[in-house]
Amino acid sequence: MQKYDELLRTLLEKRGITSETQAEIFLNPLYERDFHDPFLMKDMEKACVRIFEAIEGNEKIVIYADYDCDGIPGAVILTDLFKKINYINYEVYIPHRNSEGYGLNIDSIKQFALSGVNLLITIDLGITAVSEIAQARVDGIDVIITDHHLPPKVLPRAHAILNPKTDDYPEKMLCGAGVVFKLVQAFIQKYGEYFKIKVGWEKWLLDMAGMATLSDMVPLTGENRAIAYFGMKVLRKSPRPGLQKLLAKMNIDQRHLSEDDVGFMIIPRINAASRMDDPMRAFELLSTEDEVSAGALANHLSEINDERKTIVASIMREVNKKFSTSPAREAKEVIVIGNPAWRVGVLGLVAGKISDEYKKTVFVWGKDENDCIRGSCRGDGSVSVVELMTETRESFLEFGGHELAGGFKVENNKIHFLEEALCQSFSKVKREKEKVDVIFDIKSDLSSVSMKNWREIEKLTPFGLGNAKPTFLFEGVKVENIKKFGKNGSGEHLEIVFSNSNKNKVKAISFFSTPESFRVPITEGAGTNLLATFDLSRFRGREELRLRIIDII
Repeated sequence: MQKYDELLRTLLEKRGITSETQAEIFLNPLYERDFHDPFLMKDMEKACVRIFEAIEGNEKIVIYADYDCDGIPGAVILTDLFKKINYINYEVYIPHRNSEGYGLNIDSIKQFALSGVNLLITIDLGITAVSEIAQARVDGIDVIITDHHLPPKVLPRAHAILNPKTDDYPEKMLCGAGVVFKLVQAFIQKYGEYFKIKVGWEKWLLDMAGMATLSDMVPLTGENRAIAYFGMKVLRKSPRPGLQKLLAKMNIDQRHLSEDDVGFMIIPRINAASRMDDPMRAFELLSTEDEVSAGALANHLSEINDERKTIVASIMREVNKKFSTSPAREAKEVIVIGNPAWRVGVLGLVAGKISDEYKKTVFVWGKDENDCIRGSCRGDGSVSVVELMTETRESFLEFGGHELAGGFKVENNKIHFLEEALCQSFSKVKREKEKVDVIFDIKSDLSSVSMKNWREIEKLTPFGLGNAKPTFLFEGVKVENIKKFGKNGSGEHLEIVFSNSNKNKVKAISFFSTPESFRVPITEGAGTNLLATFDLSRFRGREELRLRIIDII
């Protein structure tokens, strides 16, 4: 390990990497070495053969994808394959978040049967759709499931199931689009020569697999790290007109695209389509080859994303007003809050904000297009929201999710009793909240904030879940200056200048924050301890190294 700079060596060791061999594998992913054989996934052979038969027989295929930034890029990957082999007898179907909800639905399957569909390929969904896939079988439709969610005890009777969690595939934590990429990789290995596809063409699809891997918050280790690593490389040179127009709209230089740009700028705009409008708009943006359409779609998604932000801010003002006039509400273990007028598509974002701000488990509801009460919940670590809903199952028409997040549907006449029921169940399933320790990689000094050190840190990219951006603790720093900034003078972000006893000065930023947002509120002139990551900004083409604040303690 002596060949590496001391900072890089320390950060590698923090990640459990202690030998040069391990370090080389981590720092320099290789496609041929780090991507597993796709045929290690159970049913991969069956899936490839069935798709080949459908193409040869000119059967009608439906690609049925989830409406988020995992399902949509996954649909783009599969349609890119069909375009490459000039197959046109297919359609893409993405359910509407507000009117249809998540997953397969029987009404759609019946419509597919009437229109002569022979093969249905799911993306990022289907592993729990036992009754829906049974209906497809009755209607003469073969189903290939590609999914990554936890499988139930009884699996659907599909023609083939591609899910790394149902077999011995080495990378269990692929995202939905990652599973689709493996399908395309396998199909090209088996039939690429037949369709005259050059070896390695599928690497161009890693922009979509990489984006989805970052979006779906899967751990960036093993094969996922390789997908994200090469995905970022392809994104920086991707010829997709929609992606290029979207980046231009946001003044982002494609050549220097970062994971933060993908996570904070691109993904919210893709997800805005299903939250605010029709998810097909996001699919069209990423799949179109027409420059004019790409420009119009990029503008549209940016506009509805701005509208989404405005709606969330408006709901949060309403929430804070309700709490200020009813302080007893905050004392409850579980908060249920809603309004029939609140847009269902944004309620997950709202629930997350309320949970963060009030440190509670929160259920937020609104009414969908069918006049049904639907909502989202977020946990604060004191309970699993799925366990809580299971304990209160008689209050729900539908529910699902995982440890800290979920969705639900409630009868209109039961919503006003939901909070009381959840609070009663809470005592049965609650657990001690884990104490939040101050976690950092290295204690450092402001003089270490240099481009030389950033170049070492950058070698660990891409950052995300399972490979967090290194966190530094700067002790005994002084708050020199606090400045608010934001779009149209909103002042919703902070820019703070810190200094130390050696007169080093460093600029740090914190988005959507006030001086009171931190563990220790700050004032100009005060001494404090800063937790932060390095952050390279290229705003308007100007490179600036600064810090991004995690907390002030």
